[in-house]
Amino acid sequence: MNATIRSRAVGATASADRDSLPEVTSETGGRLSVVTRPSAEGFNPLDLMAASLSSCIVLSVQIAARGEGWLDQIDRVNVRVIPEKADEAPSRVARFVTTVTIDGPLDAAKKAQLIEAAETICTVSNTLRAGAEIEAG
Repeated sequence: MNATIRSRAVGATASADRDSLPEVTSETGGRLSVVTRPSAEGFNPLDLMAASLSSCIVLSVQIAARGEGWLDQIDRVNVRVIPEKADEAPSRVARFVTTVTIDGPLDAAKKAQLIEAAETICTVSNTLRAGAEIEAG
């Protein structure tokens, strides 16, 4: 069996006028607004990091379950990610507290197996663990 690997354009561009908040556009045309006020609904930059990690883990659990033939035993996957900022400079996230919940008739051992597999599949978590160069230009 030959597997077809499909790729999609990835990346994002943020832009803002002098006194406005950033608007972000993905390479595929998705759009979102960035917020900074504590009471404003929406995503701030740290929320976007958490959203990237949580959604990647959800997708990775689904991929692992599909590979094991268990996808039909999953009703829902929920991943909550809370970034904890470092106390010292420079401003950064010191750790991501992650909670993964898999609803469905799978037993606890299989759920744990899927979560462990997802940690090795997820590109975002792999990147955060290994680090990546940032090329400014």
